[in-house]
Amino acid sequence: MDLETRIKEAETRQFKAIFPNTVNHYDTLFGGAALAYMDEVAFITATRFSKLRLVTVSTNKIDFKRPIPAGTIIEIVGKIEHVGNTSIQVKVEIYVEEMYHEKREKAIEGLFTMVAVGEDKKPVRILKDFGS
Repeated sequence: MDLETRIKEAETRQFKAIFPNTVNHYDTLFGGAALAYMDEVAFITATRFSKLRLVTVSTNKIDFKRPIPAGTIIEIVGKIEHVGNTSIQVKVEIYVEEMYHEKREKAIEGLFTMVAVGEDKKPVRILKDFGS
């Protein structure tokens, strides 16, 4: 499989309903819960691409564009943005949908950097199959 196809096939989508146990005192999704969902999708996306052990090393510029109210559905989408020697950057976006209306908007976006590690916990090359 070529690199472009491998990147495209790694795209990950996850859906969740926003229930009361995940909201803050304003009845909107707690930011920490949103970040956990995003980190999980970044990890899954990068793992599907690389088939290697990965750890999160950084999050970059997480933008909370709009609140996500309780009683809505979210879609978390992870896409590979860049592949380096030992790291993968994954763009993660969260879209909010009204449960009973045709309304959907981007609510949060951010960039996560994952590093591939070996059993010794040291970085390993990602693209050895592609000669990079």
